[in-house]
Amino acid sequence: MRMRDGNPLVERVLARQGRYQQVKDNLRVKEVRIDGSDVRFVICHNPDQAMRDKQHRDDAIARVEAELERIRDQRERDARRPVADKARKKNEAAHARAECALRDHPTLGRWLVQQPNGRLKVNKAKVKAEERLDGKYLIATSDPHISAEDVALGYKNLLEAERGFRDLKSQLLLRPVFHRLEHRIRAHVLICWLALLLIRVAERATGQTWRNINRQLGRISQVTLAGPAGTVVQTTPLRPEHKAIYQALSVQPPARVTAFDPQ
Repeated sequence: MRMRDGNPLVERVLARQGRYQQVKDNLRVKEVRIDGSDVRFVICHNPDQAMRDKQHRDDAIARVEAELERIRDQRERDARRPVADKARKKNEAAHARAECALRDHPTLGRWLVQQPNGRLKVNKAKVKAEERLDGKYLIATSDPHISAEDVALGYKNLLEAERGFRDLKSQLLLRPVFHRLEHRIRAHVLICWLALLLIRVAERATGQTWRNINRQLGRISQVTLAGPAGTVVQTTPLRPEHKAIYQALSVQPPARVTAFDPQ
């Protein structure tokens, strides 16, 4: 269920007191029932995600406060300068544009509120409301038989399945399939499925996302150097994070020198 659209039912569910049940190291659940409703609500809390949410929010607010302070200091400096009215209006217009850009920022603007005098400040109420949602998501189910733990784990499995479909369609380019014959289509889908399986094995072995693995290993390059002594083909030096990935996957890293052709 959406938790940030002001739904009063969500507010009633979050306001209910109760103990969380530990499901896994990174998952706690709490079941909530509302009088007059046959729907069961399960609040899921991920402590690791809660820490990440808090860190992202703190970083965003620090950027907002630094930008507000910069605009304020610049406005005060301009106010102390003996300039003509035209230049003063020009400076104030520049400050207003900077505030508008900050207010309309796609990620930072949500933490701001405009005061009656037109100045911006951090929306403390918004920050406090977001703190309640750190690491949480809400699931609703009408099944009276399954436990709250099964509801949460089933939803996580659904997310994993949907993630697999997204990876197949985006990173592995399962769609569109440029084949006409059935055996070629089956082979294409099988290859994509095997590639997705390898991705999941790599993620579980390294404890990293495929995006990070792909980005790190993509920084390894092979270069060809030619000189009076001959031509040598070698890879760029491996960094510690590269070696850690190869070691976790039990894969032999590429050799430093792959070819040498002396003159």
